[in-house]
Amino acid sequence: MLHLLVRTPRGPNLSIAAPRVRCIVPAVSTDSRLRLRAWTLSWLAYATYYVGRKGFGVVKKPLQQELGLSVGALGAIDTAFLAAYTGGQFLSGFAGDRIGARRLVGFGMLASAAACGLFGLSTGVVALIACFFLNGLAQSTGWPGTTRTMAEWTTKAERGTVMGFWSTCYQVGGVLATLLAGEVAQRYGWRAAFFVAALALLGVGLMVLGFLPTREVAPDAASAPVESAGPRSGREGADDAEAQRRERRAAQWAVVTSPRLWLYGSSYFFIKLIRYALLFWLPYYLTNRFGYGTSDAARLSTAFDAGGIAGVIVIGRLSDRLPWRGRAAWALLFLVTLVFALVGYVRFAQAGFVLQALLLGIVGALLFGPDALLSGAVAQDAGGVHAPAMATGFVNGLGSIGALLQGLLVPALAARFGWSALFPVFIVFAACAALVLLPTLRVAQAR
Repeated sequence: MLHLLVRTPRGPNLSIAAPRVRCIVPAVSTDSRLRLRAWTLSWLAYATYYVGRKGFGVVKKPLQQELGLSVGALGAIDTAFLAAYTGGQFLSGFAGDRIGARRLVGFGMLASAAACGLFGLSTGVVALIACFFLNGLAQSTGWPGTTRTMAEWTTKAERGTVMGFWSTCYQVGGVLATLLAGEVAQRYGWRAAFFVAALALLGVGLMVLGFLPTREVAPDAASAPVESAGPRSGREGADDAEAQRRERRAAQWAVVTSPRLWLYGSSYFFIKLIRYALLFWLPYYLTNRFGYGTSDAARLSTAFDAGGIAGVIVIGRLSDRLPWRGRAAWALLFLVTLVFALVGYVRFAQAGFVLQALLLGIVGALLFGPDALLSGAVAQDAGGVHAPAMATGFVNGLGSIGALLQGLLVPALAARFGWSALFPVFIVFAACAALVLLPTLRVAQAR
């Protein structure tokens, strides 16, 4: 309680009690530090997830040569991972809004570390499939958990820009994971790449469990801390908790029944089919189609991820500064342009290493941009205060069905038509992703 001396014109100094006030500056300062820590640590966490999943695409060729696996067996390992990852997205989205991001991400990273270590010790195809299936379940905790953290610490007005910069985590993570796996496999063998991945996941997972800040999401995910109205009785607290549970369940059900989210997820199905086909097969494709060595193919494939860094930043900024007909409209524009970029790659890919790297960078920018926007800021906005993890998990889960199917499609396509048929098929898928988003423009215009 503060006491102030107030001089009045009618008498002596009077001591009166001033109302209780809250010190604003320290709270804002503390909140700014927590925001920065949440953004940084969640960025690092999701970038590290890629160390646990990107290595397999890099080491497919030496693994195939050492163990005598067929292309079909390699595709089966991919499919096992993605089947678990797809189902896990829906479960993780539901769990993330209930148990919180810190526990979901932290324990998910520890489980992925264990699965990667076991994969590096395995020799038979059945064991490899089982380990990568478990890895897929563990990896599915990453996107719903980290985007839940970002929803807690960003406002809707800034979300496109912040998520654009933040979403560089899976481009930077993909680049570093590819280079790391390529160099380690070249020097010490493919098994060592998975042991290194396990150590990275273990270290960052422990950091998340110890230091990732979390909080209840305020209206519009406001950047100031949620302030309590004062002490509450046990009964009032129980009523509030039950009301919050009811609101969360209603919000999660609204996610599942939202036509817009089904459209976003359907577009993301085609986007993720293309992206994961390149994630898992691009180094292998470059080796078989153009004759690059393992290390050169890994380095060239990073141009795709590097282009994505620029793409996600630009589209996020545009979606905040120029709303136009909504964030999804920018995803549509990027996807239409992607169709032409893929046509250019098919036409000029054999012109040389440098031009091919440039074309892959353009494709990466135009693909990763709508990928990050739809599965991040667009889904977070649709999920609202109570179900951001559910919404991002739902959209990502639908998209992961496409990622799952590519594990079957790519080997079958290569066996029947050759590797030269891969990118022409991607052109068709990119056009489908754009067409699915057209109805969302009418919704935005009506609003």
